[in-house]
Amino acid sequence: MSVGKSVRLFLADDTPGGLLTAEIMNWTGHVVAAPRSDLAALLKRSETSRTGIYILLGEDPDSLGGQLAYIGEGDDDVGTRLYQHARSEDQRGKDFWDRAVVLTSKDTNLTKAHARYLESRFITLALQAGRARLTNATSPPPITLPEADVSDMEYFIEQAKIVLPVLGVNIFRSRVTVPVTSSVETVDRRRSESPVFEMTLRKFGITARAREVDGEFTVLEGSGARMAWTSAESHSYTGLRAKLEQDGTLVPSSEGSSMRFARNHVFASPSAAAAIVAGRSANGRKEWLIEGRRTSYGEWETEGIDAAMGRGRGDE
Repeated sequence: MSVGKSVRLFLADDTPGGLLTAEIMNWTGHVVAAPRSDLAALLKRSETSRTGIYILLGEDPDSLGGQLAYIGEGDDDVGTRLYQHARSEDQRGKDFWDRAVVLTSKDTNLTKAHARYLESRFITLALQAGRARLTNATSPPPITLPEADVSDMEYFIEQAKIVLPVLGVNIFRSRVTVPVTSSVETVDRRRSESPVFEMTLRKFGITARAREVDGEFTVLEGSGARMAWTSAESHSYTGLRAKLEQDGTLVPSSEGSSMRFARNHVFASPSAAAAIVAGRSANGRKEWLIEGRRTSYGEWETEGIDAAMGRGRGDE
């Protein structure tokens, strides 16, 4: 039986876009986040006077829909570091941010050594996830901690990785390695696990595969795509296509007649993924089919809804 998690959010100024806090029952960690416009209110909170980690987030002007991030630690006072980053005469290339997230401990037991360990680990996780471009000049190696402390800090990190996406902070969500299993095996699995979807462009000998992983539509490494965007119409996906080629997600295939995905890539929707594969606008809900079946992504979703309502297709 799946065990859920209770994440408690508190809107400190009664607005969803303002300062908020987040915590998990029985976790000593505490998260407080605020837009830069509310930095003054954030600095007044007791959490920012503690030892902890902070994350600065903003849009990446050089990447369509991309994000910039800076991860730092405050040995004794996170607020002091945030204040330094906000001062106009002390930007040092970090003026990109419009949101700050602070991670501290409710029991105030985080030490300087813990903070430095967490800083190093969070930087490593962000680099591995590849969801944001870090502005950190260096990536410090983890410092040596006693075995028990390492265990505590790794647990802190795992809980933070649950809380942060709830706040819309996804920069640590890893690129999940998705096994491509047989259609029979996937169809028999629980509804909570996505089957492998396939999109085929027979005329060009191109096949792409994808799965929905942790609620995100993910095209799998090795999938094929058209050599270029072919539609004459102007579309936002043309910029996305260029970005994927620029960052090495899409590379020429060995045959040179098409492109292939060099790594798993998360898309905002099945249609966005289908458009990049096809090189034109496409309805992903219809074009992605369960591997080995003729069931589309949209039909698969409907099956799940019918099952949840206690109805099958025979009831229609």
